[in-house]
Amino acid sequence: MSRSGSSGGRGRPADRRGTPRSARELALDVLTRVETEGAYSNLLLNSALRREPLSPGDAALATELVYGTIQRLNTIDYILSPFLAKSSRQPAPWVRNLLRLSVYQLVFLDRIPPHAAVNEAVTIAGHRGHKGIAGLVNAVLRGVARQGMPAVPADWPASRAIAIRHSHPEWLVSRWIVQFGEAETRAMCAANNNPPHTSLRVNPLKTTPDALIGLLREQGIEAQRSGLSAAGVVVQGGGNMALTVWYEQGLFSIQDESSMLVAEAVAPEPGMKVLDCCAAPGGKTAHLAELMRDRGKVYAIDIHPHKIKLIEEQARRLGLSCIAAEAGDAAHLTEKFGDERFDRILVDAPCSGFGVIRRKPDLKWRKSEDDIRAVSRLQLEILSEAGKLLKPGGRLVYSTCTVEREENERVIERFLAGHPEYELEGARRILPHEYGTDGFFIARLHRRPAG
Repeated sequence: MSRSGSSGGRGRPADRRGTPRSARELALDVLTRVETEGAYSNLLLNSALRREPLSPGDAALATELVYGTIQRLNTIDYILSPFLAKSSRQPAPWVRNLLRLSVYQLVFLDRIPPHAAVNEAVTIAGHRGHKGIAGLVNAVLRGVARQGMPAVPADWPASRAIAIRHSHPEWLVSRWIVQFGEAETRAMCAANNNPPHTSLRVNPLKTTPDALIGLLREQGIEAQRSGLSAAGVVVQGGGNMALTVWYEQGLFSIQDESSMLVAEAVAPEPGMKVLDCCAAPGGKTAHLAELMRDRGKVYAIDIHPHKIKLIEEQARRLGLSCIAAEAGDAAHLTEKFGDERFDRILVDAPCSGFGVIRRKPDLKWRKSEDDIRAVSRLQLEILSEAGKLLKPGGRLVYSTCTVEREENERVIERFLAGHPEYELEGARRILPHEYGTDGFFIARLHRRPAG
Protein backbone atom coordinates (compact mmCIF):
# COMPACT_ATOMS: atom_id res chain seq x y z
CA MET A 1 0.00 0.00 0.00
CA SER A 2 3.00 2.27 -0.35
CA ARG A 3 2.21 5.76 -1.58
CA SER A 4 4.48 8.79 -1.71
CA GLY A 5 3.63 12.29 -0.59
CA SER A 6 5.19 15.21 1.25
CA SER A 7 4.36 15.80 4.87
CA GLY A 8 1.51 17.96 6.00
CA GLY A 9 1.83 16.78 9.58
CA ARG A 10 4.36 14.85 11.63
CA GLY A 11 4.77 11.09 11.81
CA ARG A 12 2.25 8.66 13.20
CA PRO A 13 -0.79 10.33 14.78
CA ALA A 14 -1.47 9.90 18.46
CA ASP A 15 -4.77 10.20 20.24
CA ARG A 16 -4.45 13.42 22.24
CA ARG A 17 -7.47 12.69 24.37
CA GLY A 18 -6.07 9.58 26.06
CA THR A 19 -9.42 7.81 25.61
CA PRO A 20 -10.14 4.49 23.87
CA ARG A 21 -10.05 4.82 20.12
CA SER A 22 -13.13 4.46 17.96
CA ALA A 23 -13.34 1.92 15.14
CA ARG A 24 -12.38 4.62 12.63
CA GLU A 25 -9.42 5.80 14.69
CA LEU A 26 -8.11 2.27 15.07
CA ALA A 27 -8.51 1.68 11.33
CA LEU A 28 -6.75 4.96 10.61
CA ASP A 29 -3.71 4.04 12.67
CA VAL A 30 -3.47 0.60 11.04
CA LEU A 31 -3.76 2.04 7.51
CA THR A 32 -1.16 4.71 8.24
CA ARG A 33 1.33 2.20 9.59
CA VAL A 34 0.74 -0.09 6.63
CA GLU A 35 1.66 2.79 4.33
CA THR A 36 4.54 4.34 6.24
CA GLU A 37 6.15 1.22 7.74
CA GLY A 38 5.34 -1.40 5.13
CA ALA A 39 3.60 -3.44 7.82
CA TYR A 40 1.08 -6.19 7.06
CA SER A 41 -2.50 -5.13 7.63
CA ASN A 42 -3.72 -8.46 9.05
CA LEU A 43 -0.98 -8.62 11.68
CA LEU A 44 -1.39 -4.97 12.71
CA LEU A 45 -5.17 -5.19 12.79
CA ASN A 46 -5.23 -8.39 14.86
CA SER A 47 -2.76 -6.91 17.32
CA ALA A 48 -4.73 -3.66 17.61
CA LEU A 49 -8.04 -5.46 18.13
CA ARG A 50 -6.52 -7.53 20.93
CA ARG A 51 -5.40 -4.35 22.72
CA GLU A 52 -8.47 -2.18 22.17
CA PRO A 53 -11.74 -2.60 24.13
CA LEU A 54 -14.00 -2.37 21.07
CA SER A 55 -17.47 -3.86 20.93
CA PRO A 56 -17.99 -6.70 18.41
CA GLY A 57 -19.79 -4.28 16.10
CA ASP A 58 -16.99 -1.70 16.23
CA ALA A 59 -14.35 -4.39 15.76
CA ALA A 60 -16.22 -5.56 12.65
CA LEU A 61 -16.37 -1.97 11.36
CA ALA A 62 -12.65 -1.43 11.93
CA THR A 63 -11.91 -4.67 10.06
CA GLU A 64 -14.17 -3.64 7.19
CA LEU A 65 -12.54 -0.22 6.93
CA VAL A 66 -8.98 -1.56 6.91
CA TYR A 67 -9.46 -4.34 4.38
CA GLY A 68 -11.99 -2.45 2.27
CA THR A 69 -9.81 0.65 1.99
CA ILE A 70 -6.76 -1.39 0.98
CA GLN A 71 -8.85 -3.46 -1.41
CA ARG A 72 -10.25 -0.36 -3.19
CA LEU A 73 -7.15 1.81 -2.95
CA ASN A 74 -6.73 2.63 -6.64
CA THR A 75 -10.37 3.58 -7.01
CA ILE A 76 -10.37 5.68 -3.85
CA ASP A 77 -7.27 7.61 -4.91
CA TYR A 78 -8.84 8.19 -8.32
CA ILE A 79 -11.92 9.66 -6.61
CA LEU A 80 -9.76 11.86 -4.36
CA SER A 81 -7.31 13.03 -7.02
CA PRO A 82 -9.27 16.02 -8.42
CA PHE A 83 -9.89 17.36 -4.91
CA LEU A 84 -6.27 17.05 -3.81
CA ALA A 85 -4.74 18.22 -7.11
CA LYS A 86 -5.64 21.81 -6.26
CA SER A 87 -3.39 21.80 -3.20
CA SER A 88 0.28 22.74 -3.54
CA ARG A 89 1.21 20.18 -0.87
CA GLN A 90 0.14 16.59 -0.52
CA PRO A 91 -1.48 15.76 2.83
CA ALA A 92 0.41 13.86 5.50
CA PRO A 93 -0.03 10.07 5.42
CA TRP A 94 -2.48 10.06 8.33
CA VAL A 95 -4.61 12.74 6.69
CA ARG A 96 -4.53 10.91 3.37
CA ASN A 97 -5.61 7.68 5.04
CA LEU A 98 -8.36 9.44 6.97
CA LEU A 99 -9.68 10.69 3.64
CA ARG A 100 -9.33 7.24 2.09
CA LEU A 101 -11.22 5.33 4.76
CA SER A 102 -13.91 8.02 4.72
CA VAL A 103 -14.27 7.81 0.94
CA TYR A 104 -14.57 4.04 1.27
CA GLN A 105 -17.54 4.57 3.58
CA LEU A 106 -19.14 7.20 1.33
CA VAL A 107 -18.83 5.24 -1.91
CA PHE A 108 -18.78 1.55 -0.97
CA LEU A 109 -20.73 1.19 2.30
CA ASP A 110 -24.48 1.74 2.06
CA ARG A 111 -25.20 1.24 5.74
CA ILE A 112 -23.26 4.29 6.98
CA PRO A 113 -25.05 7.67 6.46
CA PRO A 114 -22.81 10.11 4.56
CA HIS A 115 -23.14 12.81 7.21
CA ALA A 116 -21.95 10.38 9.91
CA ALA A 117 -18.86 9.43 7.92
CA VAL A 118 -18.01 13.08 7.20
CA ASN A 119 -18.63 14.31 10.73
CA GLU A 120 -16.56 11.58 12.34
CA ALA A 121 -13.66 12.26 9.97
CA VAL A 122 -13.78 16.00 10.70
CA THR A 123 -13.81 15.30 14.44
CA ILE A 124 -10.77 13.00 14.15
CA ALA A 125 -8.96 15.58 12.00
CA GLY A 126 -9.66 18.27 14.58
CA HIS A 127 -8.33 16.18 17.45
CA ARG A 128 -5.22 15.03 15.61
CA GLY A 129 -4.37 18.07 13.57
CA HIS A 130 -5.13 21.78 13.37
CA LYS A 131 -8.23 23.64 12.23
CA GLY A 132 -6.95 23.89 8.66
CA ILE A 133 -6.70 20.10 8.34
CA ALA A 134 -10.23 19.69 9.68
CA GLY A 135 -11.41 22.23 7.11
CA LEU A 136 -9.63 20.39 4.29
CA VAL A 137 -11.15 17.05 5.33
CA ASN A 138 -14.62 18.58 5.55
CA ALA A 139 -14.39 20.23 2.13
CA VAL A 140 -12.96 17.20 0.34
CA LEU A 141 -15.43 14.71 1.80
CA ARG A 142 -18.46 16.88 1.17
CA GLY A 143 -17.27 17.22 -2.42
CA VAL A 144 -16.91 13.45 -2.73
CA ALA A 145 -20.37 12.94 -1.20
CA ARG A 146 -21.86 15.20 -3.90
CA GLN A 147 -19.83 13.79 -6.79
CA GLY A 148 -19.60 10.05 -6.03
CA MET A 149 -17.57 7.87 -8.37
CA PRO A 150 -16.46 9.93 -11.40
CA ALA A 151 -16.68 8.40 -14.87
CA VAL A 152 -13.65 6.63 -16.29
CA PRO A 153 -12.72 8.17 -19.68
CA ALA A 154 -14.00 6.08 -22.57
CA ASP A 155 -10.73 6.39 -24.49
CA TRP A 156 -8.60 4.85 -21.76
CA PRO A 157 -6.97 1.48 -22.55
CA ALA A 158 -8.74 -1.50 -21.00
CA SER A 159 -5.87 -2.17 -18.59
CA ARG A 160 -6.08 1.30 -17.06
CA ALA A 161 -9.88 1.35 -16.94
CA ILE A 162 -10.04 -2.04 -15.19
CA ALA A 163 -7.24 -1.03 -12.81
CA ILE A 164 -9.24 2.03 -11.70
CA ARG A 165 -12.74 0.53 -11.67
CA HIS A 166 -11.70 -2.65 -9.87
CA SER A 167 -8.66 -1.34 -8.00
CA HIS A 168 -5.71 -3.46 -9.16
CA PRO A 169 -2.20 -2.40 -10.24
CA GLU A 170 -2.24 -1.63 -13.96
CA TRP A 171 0.87 -3.75 -14.62
CA LEU A 172 -0.93 -6.78 -13.18
CA VAL A 173 -4.11 -6.11 -15.13
CA SER A 174 -2.05 -5.84 -18.32
CA ARG A 175 -0.44 -9.23 -17.64
CA TRP A 176 -3.78 -10.87 -17.03
CA ILE A 177 -5.32 -9.43 -20.19
CA VAL A 178 -2.51 -11.06 -22.16
CA GLN A 179 -2.99 -14.37 -20.33
CA PHE A 180 -6.79 -14.55 -19.98
CA GLY A 181 -8.35 -11.88 -22.17
CA GLU A 182 -10.14 -8.67 -21.24
CA ALA A 183 -13.50 -10.13 -20.16
CA GLU A 184 -11.95 -12.82 -17.94
CA THR A 185 -9.59 -10.29 -16.37
CA ARG A 186 -12.41 -7.87 -15.61
CA ALA A 187 -14.45 -10.64 -13.97
CA MET A 188 -11.47 -11.83 -11.96
CA CYS A 189 -10.59 -8.35 -10.69
CA ALA A 190 -14.22 -7.72 -9.71
CA ALA A 191 -14.33 -11.03 -7.83
CA ASN A 192 -11.15 -10.17 -5.95
CA ASN A 193 -13.03 -7.30 -4.28
CA ASN A 194 -15.81 -9.53 -2.97
CA PRO A 195 -15.59 -10.70 0.64
CA PRO A 196 -14.70 -14.40 0.97
CA HIS A 197 -17.23 -16.81 2.37
CA THR A 198 -16.37 -19.31 5.07
CA SER A 199 -15.87 -22.93 4.12
CA LEU A 200 -15.11 -25.86 6.40
CA ARG A 201 -13.27 -29.08 5.63
CA VAL A 202 -14.90 -31.90 7.54
CA ASN A 203 -12.66 -34.29 9.47
CA PRO A 204 -13.89 -37.73 8.29
CA LEU A 205 -12.38 -39.41 11.34
CA LYS A 206 -14.89 -37.61 13.55
CA THR A 207 -17.97 -36.69 11.51
CA THR A 208 -19.52 -36.34 8.04
CA PRO A 209 -20.53 -33.26 6.02
CA ASP A 210 -24.24 -33.97 6.50
CA ALA A 211 -23.85 -34.50 10.25
CA LEU A 212 -21.90 -31.23 10.60
CA ILE A 213 -24.53 -29.37 8.56
CA GLY A 214 -27.14 -30.71 10.95
CA LEU A 215 -25.21 -29.42 13.98
CA LEU A 216 -24.77 -26.00 12.41
CA ARG A 217 -28.42 -25.65 11.43
CA GLU A 218 -29.52 -26.60 14.94
CA GLN A 219 -27.70 -23.46 16.09
CA GLY A 220 -29.25 -21.29 13.38
CA ILE A 221 -26.19 -21.28 11.11
CA GLU A 222 -27.05 -21.78 7.45
CA ALA A 223 -24.79 -24.39 5.85
CA GLN A 224 -24.66 -26.48 2.69
CA ARG A 225 -22.40 -28.96 0.92
CA SER A 226 -19.60 -27.55 -1.17
CA GLY A 227 -20.04 -27.75 -4.92
CA LEU A 228 -16.28 -28.24 -5.36
CA SER A 229 -14.95 -30.53 -2.65
CA ALA A 230 -16.49 -33.68 -1.21
CA ALA A 231 -15.14 -32.70 2.22
CA GLY A 232 -16.38 -29.12 2.11
CA VAL A 233 -19.23 -27.34 3.89
CA VAL A 234 -20.02 -23.69 3.13
CA VAL A 235 -21.51 -21.59 5.94
CA GLN A 236 -23.32 -18.26 5.97
CA GLY A 237 -22.96 -16.23 9.13
CA GLY A 238 -22.04 -17.96 12.36
CA GLY A 239 -19.18 -15.59 13.18
CA ASN A 240 -15.64 -16.86 13.65
CA MET A 241 -15.95 -20.62 13.30
CA ALA A 242 -12.51 -21.10 14.90
CA LEU A 243 -14.05 -20.00 18.21
CA THR A 244 -16.67 -22.77 18.25
CA VAL A 245 -16.60 -25.92 20.35
CA TRP A 246 -16.87 -27.98 17.15
CA TYR A 247 -13.58 -26.53 15.94
CA GLU A 248 -11.90 -27.22 19.29
CA GLN A 249 -13.17 -30.81 19.12
CA GLY A 250 -11.55 -31.25 15.70
CA LEU A 251 -14.74 -31.81 13.73
CA PHE A 252 -13.51 -29.50 10.96
CA SER A 253 -10.80 -27.20 9.71
CA ILE A 254 -11.33 -23.81 8.10
CA GLN A 255 -10.10 -23.98 4.52
CA ASP A 256 -11.08 -22.53 1.16
CA GLU A 257 -12.88 -24.94 -1.14
CA SER A 258 -10.34 -24.72 -3.96
CA SER A 259 -7.54 -25.43 -1.48
CA MET A 260 -9.30 -28.65 -0.46
CA LEU A 261 -8.87 -29.96 -4.00
CA VAL A 262 -5.09 -30.16 -3.56
CA ALA A 263 -4.96 -33.10 -1.14
CA GLU A 264 -7.79 -34.75 -3.07
CA ALA A 265 -5.58 -34.58 -6.18
CA VAL A 266 -2.75 -36.25 -4.26
CA ALA A 267 -5.25 -38.98 -3.31
CA PRO A 268 -3.06 -40.75 -0.74
CA GLU A 269 -4.16 -44.15 0.50
CA PRO A 270 -3.96 -45.61 4.02
CA GLY A 271 -0.53 -47.02 4.78
CA MET A 272 1.33 -44.86 2.27
CA LYS A 273 4.45 -42.78 2.93
CA VAL A 274 3.71 -39.18 1.87
CA LEU A 275 5.87 -36.05 1.74
CA ASP A 276 4.45 -32.52 2.06
CA CYS A 277 7.36 -30.28 1.11
CA CYS A 278 6.14 -26.77 2.05
CA ALA A 279 3.69 -27.71 4.75
CA ALA A 280 3.00 -24.82 7.15
CA PRO A 281 0.55 -23.95 8.55
CA GLY A 282 -0.54 -27.54 8.00
CA GLY A 283 -4.03 -27.46 6.52
CA LYS A 284 -3.20 -29.59 3.50
CA THR A 285 -0.94 -31.81 5.61
CA ALA A 286 -3.86 -32.61 7.89
CA HIS A 287 -6.13 -33.22 4.92
CA LEU A 288 -3.64 -35.76 3.54
CA ALA A 289 -3.60 -37.56 6.89
CA GLU A 290 -7.41 -37.55 7.04
CA LEU A 291 -7.65 -39.07 3.58
CA MET A 292 -5.22 -41.77 4.76
CA ARG A 293 -7.49 -42.48 7.75
CA ASP A 294 -4.49 -41.65 9.94
CA ARG A 295 -2.70 -44.79 8.76
CA GLY A 296 0.75 -44.54 7.22
CA LYS A 297 3.10 -41.54 7.52
CA VAL A 298 2.94 -37.93 6.38
CA TYR A 299 6.26 -36.10 6.57
CA ALA A 300 5.55 -32.36 6.83
CA ILE A 301 8.54 -30.16 6.00
CA ASP A 302 8.72 -26.38 6.26
CA ILE A 303 11.64 -24.00 6.05
CA HIS A 304 10.46 -21.93 9.04
CA PRO A 305 11.19 -23.72 12.35
CA HIS A 306 8.72 -21.56 14.29
CA LYS A 307 5.87 -22.76 12.04
CA ILE A 308 6.37 -26.44 12.85
CA LYS A 309 4.38 -25.87 16.03
CA LEU A 310 1.40 -24.78 13.92
CA ILE A 311 1.42 -28.08 12.05
CA GLU A 312 1.69 -30.06 15.28
CA GLU A 313 -1.16 -28.08 16.86
CA GLN A 314 -3.38 -28.86 13.86
CA ALA A 315 -2.58 -32.55 14.16
CA ARG A 316 -3.38 -32.63 17.88
CA ARG A 317 -6.66 -30.79 17.48
CA LEU A 318 -7.80 -33.11 14.71
CA GLY A 319 -6.65 -36.27 16.48
CA LEU A 320 -4.05 -37.19 13.86
CA SER A 321 -1.00 -39.21 14.91
CA CYS A 322 0.58 -40.06 11.54
CA ILE A 323 2.07 -36.60 10.91
CA ALA A 324 5.79 -36.02 11.49
CA ALA A 325 6.61 -32.30 11.22
CA GLU A 326 10.20 -31.12 10.84
CA ALA A 327 12.02 -27.98 9.78
CA GLY A 328 13.81 -28.26 6.46
CA ASP A 329 14.53 -26.51 3.17
CA ALA A 330 12.41 -27.88 0.33
CA ALA A 331 15.15 -26.85 -2.11
CA HIS A 332 17.52 -29.33 -0.41
CA LEU A 333 15.28 -32.31 0.27
CA THR A 334 17.73 -34.96 -0.93
CA GLU A 335 20.22 -33.82 1.71
CA LYS A 336 17.57 -34.53 4.35
CA PHE A 337 16.09 -37.78 3.05
CA GLY A 338 18.97 -39.36 1.14
CA ASP A 339 17.83 -42.57 -0.54
CA GLU A 340 14.38 -42.52 1.05
CA ARG A 341 11.46 -42.60 -1.42
CA PHE A 342 7.79 -41.66 -1.14
CA ASP A 343 4.52 -42.98 -2.59
CA ARG A 344 3.05 -39.48 -2.91
CA ILE A 345 4.60 -36.02 -2.79
CA LEU A 346 2.89 -32.65 -2.49
CA VAL A 347 4.70 -29.48 -3.52
CA ASP A 348 2.41 -26.66 -2.44
CA ALA A 349 4.93 -24.13 -3.62
CA PRO A 350 5.64 -20.62 -2.36
CA CYS A 351 4.10 -18.21 -4.85
CA SER A 352 3.00 -14.64 -5.53
CA GLY A 353 -0.38 -15.35 -3.92
CA PHE A 354 -2.41 -13.58 -6.63
CA GLY A 355 -5.19 -16.12 -6.20
CA VAL A 356 -5.95 -14.99 -2.63
CA ILE A 357 -6.16 -11.21 -3.13
CA ARG A 358 -9.66 -11.08 -1.67
CA ARG A 359 -8.24 -12.45 1.60
CA LYS A 360 -4.91 -10.57 1.49
CA PRO A 361 -5.47 -7.29 -0.38
CA ASP A 362 -1.99 -6.00 0.54
CA LEU A 363 -0.53 -8.51 -1.91
CA LYS A 364 -1.54 -6.67 -5.04
CA TRP A 365 0.18 -3.47 -3.93
CA ARG A 366 3.36 -5.14 -2.63
CA LYS A 367 4.29 -7.48 -5.47
CA SER A 368 6.03 -6.74 -8.76
CA GLU A 369 6.83 -8.58 -11.99
CA ASP A 370 10.32 -9.21 -10.62
CA ASP A 371 8.75 -11.10 -7.72
CA ILE A 372 6.91 -13.37 -10.15
CA ARG A 373 10.08 -14.16 -12.06
CA ALA A 374 12.08 -14.79 -8.88
CA VAL A 375 9.53 -17.09 -7.27
CA SER A 376 9.05 -19.10 -10.47
CA ARG A 377 12.77 -19.97 -10.41
CA LEU A 378 12.42 -21.12 -6.78
CA GLN A 379 9.33 -23.15 -7.64
CA LEU A 380 11.15 -25.06 -10.36
CA GLU A 381 14.08 -25.67 -8.03
CA ILE A 382 11.82 -27.13 -5.33
CA LEU A 383 9.82 -29.20 -7.81
CA SER A 384 12.99 -30.64 -9.35
CA GLU A 385 14.37 -31.54 -5.92
CA ALA A 386 11.11 -33.17 -4.80
CA GLY A 387 10.92 -35.12 -8.05
CA LYS A 388 14.04 -37.06 -7.08
CA LEU A 389 12.30 -38.53 -4.02
CA LEU A 390 9.20 -40.05 -5.64
CA LYS A 391 9.00 -43.80 -6.14
CA PRO A 392 8.61 -45.01 -9.74
CA GLY A 393 4.90 -45.33 -10.37
CA GLY A 394 4.17 -42.69 -7.73
CA ARG A 395 2.31 -39.38 -7.95
CA LEU A 396 3.55 -35.83 -7.38
CA VAL A 397 1.15 -32.89 -7.10
CA TYR A 398 2.30 -29.32 -7.68
CA SER A 399 -0.01 -26.54 -6.49
CA THR A 400 -0.01 -22.77 -5.96
CA CYS A 401 -2.50 -20.17 -4.80
CA THR A 402 -1.77 -17.91 -7.75
CA VAL A 403 -3.29 -17.60 -11.23
CA GLU A 404 -0.03 -16.57 -12.91
CA ARG A 405 0.92 -18.86 -15.80
CA GLU A 406 4.62 -18.15 -15.28
CA GLU A 407 4.33 -19.77 -11.84
CA ASN A 408 2.00 -22.53 -12.94
CA GLU A 409 1.84 -23.99 -16.44
CA ARG A 410 5.31 -22.74 -17.40
CA VAL A 411 6.94 -24.23 -14.31
CA ILE A 412 5.37 -27.59 -15.18
CA GLU A 413 6.47 -27.28 -18.81
CA ARG A 414 10.07 -26.56 -17.78
CA PHE A 415 10.06 -29.41 -15.27
CA LEU A 416 8.77 -31.95 -17.79
CA ALA A 417 11.30 -30.80 -20.37
CA GLY A 418 14.10 -31.71 -17.98
CA HIS A 419 12.53 -34.84 -16.47
CA PRO A 420 11.49 -37.32 -19.16
CA GLU A 421 10.67 -39.90 -16.46
CA TYR A 422 7.63 -37.80 -15.56
CA GLU A 423 4.36 -37.28 -17.39
CA LEU A 424 1.44 -34.93 -16.76
CA GLU A 425 -1.72 -36.72 -15.61
CA GLY A 426 -3.78 -33.54 -15.56
CA ALA A 427 -3.89 -29.91 -14.47
CA ARG A 428 -6.59 -27.56 -13.27
CA ARG A 429 -6.61 -23.80 -12.88
CA ILE A 430 -9.39 -22.21 -10.80
CA LEU A 431 -9.99 -18.48 -11.21
CA PRO A 432 -11.61 -16.53 -8.35
CA HIS A 433 -14.78 -15.60 -10.23
CA GLU A 434 -15.58 -19.11 -11.41
CA TYR A 435 -16.78 -20.49 -8.07
CA GLY A 436 -16.36 -17.57 -5.68
CA THR A 437 -13.28 -19.26 -4.19
CA ASP A 438 -9.56 -18.55 -4.05
CA GLY A 439 -7.64 -18.83 -7.29
CA PHE A 440 -5.59 -22.03 -7.44
CA PHE A 441 -3.51 -24.15 -9.76
CA ILE A 442 -3.11 -27.92 -9.34
CA ALA A 443 -1.03 -30.21 -11.57
CA ARG A 444 -0.78 -33.96 -11.08
CA LEU A 445 2.40 -35.66 -12.30
CA HIS A 446 3.15 -39.37 -12.62
CA ARG A 447 6.59 -40.94 -12.46
CA ARG A 448 6.81 -43.75 -14.96
CA PRO A 449 7.61 -47.17 -13.56
CA ALA A 450 11.25 -48.20 -13.86
CA GLY A 451 12.16 -50.21 -16.94
